[in-house]
Amino acid sequence: MGDERAALVAGARQLQVDLDAGAAAALLRLLDELARWNRAYNLTAITDRAQMLTHHLLDSLSVAPFVQGSTVVDVGTGAGFPGLPLALIAPQRRFVLIDSNGKKQRFVAHATRTLGLANVKALQARAEEVRPAQPFDTVVARAFAPLPQLLQRVAPLCGPGTRVLAMKGQLPVDEIAAVVPPWVIEQVVPLTVPGLHEERHLIIVGCRLKP
Repeated sequence: MGDERAALVAGARQLQVDLDAGAAAALLRLLDELARWNRAYNLTAITDRAQMLTHHLLDSLSVAPFVQGSTVVDVGTGAGFPGLPLALIAPQRRFVLIDSNGKKQRFVAHATRTLGLANVKALQARAEEVRPAQPFDTVVARAFAPLPQLLQRVAPLCGPGTRVLAMKGQLPVDEIAAVVPPWVIEQVVPLTVPGLHEERHLIIVGCRLKP
């Protein structure tokens, strides 16, 4: 466990995320709960503990420096990634984790209670059907849908100034080229996730929708 915690803290530091002892312990407890539930409910195809640390925890934390504002929504959160790790390290922000899969949302709700995350709300729904009272400051999505379809589906969650963080593997050149106003590609960021020997890119999209 000590080696695992050291690997997590060192990997997070490479991603410009400083974890204190409490945060590191909570993130590893999240993996404990995921592994326990996964044996019964098959929440994720990744079962190797080391891969869970890289593919779920560190991959989630890789976008932390790009989150803005006080309200964040994770669409297609699955078993709570990247939303749960991001919420755990940013208690000052409010997170809504959306997914239509009831089994996975039950795990998100369980993990939220277990970790005492008062800043997280689990919402079982389709992203395009959600109508928040106020637009979110940041929308994050990991492998949710091709970029044009993603933007169409999250439009009801956005307003002027919303930042959409689309987490991708290989650079989706054709998807980027298909983005049209009112959406604007602000930045394409190659990400290097420690211990994860796969391509990762973050596509940051600005919202120019009228209020």
